[in-house]
Amino acid sequence: MSIKIITDSCCDLPLDFVEANADRLHVIGMPIQFDDETRIDDLGKTYSHKAFYNILRQGKMPNTSQINAYRFEMLFKEYIAAGFEVVYLGFSSGMSGTFNSAVIAKNLILEQFPNARIEVVDTLSASIGQGVLAVEALMRAEAGMSFDALIEWIESYKLKCHHWFGVNDLNYLKNGGRISATTALVGNVLNVKPTLTVDQFGVLKPYSNVRGRKKSISLLAQKLEKHLDRQEAKAILIGHGNCLDDVLLLKELIEEQGNIPNVIVSELSMTIASHVGPDMIAIAFLGDDRTLS
Repeated sequence: MSIKIITDSCCDLPLDFVEANADRLHVIGMPIQFDDETRIDDLGKTYSHKAFYNILRQGKMPNTSQINAYRFEMLFKEYIAAGFEVVYLGFSSGMSGTFNSAVIAKNLILEQFPNARIEVVDTLSASIGQGVLAVEALMRAEAGMSFDALIEWIESYKLKCHHWFGVNDLNYLKNGGRISATTALVGNVLNVKPTLTVDQFGVLKPYSNVRGRKKSISLLAQKLEKHLDRQEAKAILIGHGNCLDDVLLLKELIEEQGNIPNVIVSELSMTIASHVGPDMIAIAFLGDDRTLS
């Protein structure tokens, strides 16, 4: 049996990567509400990143909602019927109820098909952190790792998945309830750039503040140098909110370190960008235990 890895659009993987690996990888899209309609986030396939970021830069604030159990049930059932063993890597339960919908769907399917091989994993990760775990799992499945061994590997390494985010505009964090209006106002006036991470409970947490964008980007590179597991990691993901110049700077800084795995660059999807806004820059990779960071 072949393994099908399913994740959701919070993974922020590049569309071309997902399409190139469609035989083993499927991304199910989150619903996004804006311009008085609901769209499914398909990583820019039917609604371009450029168009979406133009909306964000105009000050519009889209809303996101979780994937319901029915959509998961239909998707899981499709791949089970096709003979796949299914692994779903879900957006952190610390930030969304989507994972619970997947659990409900799994249980419904097992009532109908008790012998189905299906596992849902709470990645306790988000954005390209979730994405890098999906990429690493995909590579191991392609190398012949069994279903049970893959699940064991994922559970062993999911809290070694680091993600560090540099945010440029504090107003989006304010609107999302992450910081106060006063903090956002003062921070923007003083050119403070916060760095955030995801903790062991899968919750987005502030890490530090620096003055200026270049220092913010430099801090991301420093985190890679300090925490990267150069033996286990097969890929590094750089995510960005429509700011390619910043990507080039970050990529240059990490390449100077030498002995790094393949770098995958991805523009953040509608799902995550709705909460952090344009110009976010992020890096994700397998490293040491992130609870020690």
